[in-house]
Amino acid sequence: MLFVAGGGLGAYRYARGYWLYRGFPPPQDPAFVRQTGTAETISVQSPALGGRSQPVEVYLPPGYADSPNRRYPVIYLLHGFPGRPAAFLLTVRAGVVEDELVARGVAQPAILVMPFGSTGTFTDKEWANGIGANEGWETFVARDLVSAVDSTFRTIPDGAHRALGGLSEGGYGALNIGLHNPGEFRVLESWSGYERADDLKSIFGGDPGRLAENSPLEVLASAAPALRRAHTFVWFYSGTADRLRHQNDAFAAELARAGIAHRYLIVRGGHNWGLWRGNASRAMLAALERIGNG
Repeated sequence: MLFVAGGGLGAYRYARGYWLYRGFPPPQDPAFVRQTGTAETISVQSPALGGRSQPVEVYLPPGYADSPNRRYPVIYLLHGFPGRPAAFLLTVRAGVVEDELVARGVAQPAILVMPFGSTGTFTDKEWANGIGANEGWETFVARDLVSAVDSTFRTIPDGAHRALGGLSEGGYGALNIGLHNPGEFRVLESWSGYERADDLKSIFGGDPGRLAENSPLEVLASAAPALRRAHTFVWFYSGTADRLRHQNDAFAAELARAGIAHRYLIVRGGHNWGLWRGNASRAMLAALERIGNG
């Protein structure tokens, strides 16, 4: 009986470890990092969600507590589906990556903000404003979350010092929200995202007009003048074996046609955690180089 119980506990620990770290070792700063950031969880009450409170993971950069007069830029990161925000810290190693970049002196520190974009891990909301009441997930990010973060932490509270990125569905969400809110985020990043809205009846109601309004490929032309005025920079990548790559190829061509500053990378791989983890340093550096800390 003890053997069976021990085996069950071992299986549980393995499954939990795999869910948290996706088969990778737990994140750990290398020896050369002398000062690390700190993680905390806050709750943001959102009028766009009918007053619902959403958990938000926050990573305060190295030196935050020791520099009470310093203000920081912010990188917002949106998770995929199914998913939760802690994966950015536990699997993608975003906090460790920032610690390393700051320790090496190649980037200025920033606050990382990772909201939970659904009512459950396996409930799909697409980071979009849905047809139902109190389903304003885009507005939650662009208005309620940004306002809460600016009022809670020592941010530089303007769009020039904000980046919005995400992986997979979160990459789609970052582009969709960014194009709908020009100037709110200086940098938009999509890691293996897509640019045409999924035809999910629970979110878009099967309405072709609503689907077009939430498809960055369709919205870009009308948003382009405001994006150019705001000096928006779009940084995104797709894997060589990713089935969504053709949408990213088309989006890159449209960005060039619209005269929007951007960089598009095709990286070796598919659509998985190894790809996102392996390119996290490159992605974060691209954002940090442009939002600075004024």
